[in-house]
Amino acid sequence: MITLDGQPAYLGGARLCVGDYAPSVYVTNQDFQGVEIGGASGKYQLISVIPSIDGGVCQIQTKTFYKEISKYSNVDLIVICSDTPFAIKRFCVGDEANIFVLSDFRGKKFAKAYGLTLENTILEDMLTRAVILISPDGKIAYQEIVSEIGNEPDYAKALQALSNDL
Repeated sequence: MITLDGQPAYLGGARLCVGDYAPSVYVTNQDFQGVEIGGASGKYQLISVIPSIDGGVCQIQTKTFYKEISKYSNVDLIVICSDTPFAIKRFCVGDEANIFVLSDFRGKKFAKAYGLTLENTILEDMLTRAVILISPDGKIAYQEIVSEIGNEPDYAKALQALSNDL
């Protein structure tokens, strides 16, 4: 179980585990175009999942992973949130080729496929906070679903999992 400000929150959707195949889903970029993420891409995908790009902790998470992942040429950082593309456009991380900030607002396909939809909370139907590392062959190599939504993920563990897998 996870919490939001100490109150129980539940997740809807399929439950995925380390070793499972990461489903390919289409999400939306800031120009309202579909972008495929997950699955076998031939590169590592570090997916930083946040409820909203406008949240303070969400921005810290995005900037922290941006700083770390920009050092790697064979890793795509994918930040995915529940916001509309308009909100994403306001928050510009940079122009790095391997950094993508995307929206799951259309049909919540990512949230459903990865079991990350919040239920029974004021953030109902939004994404919870999580980190998923997908290997080039499409397998989940690391996953953290942050137990308290208001807290940051364990960056060191995620980056160590990436270093171990490279």
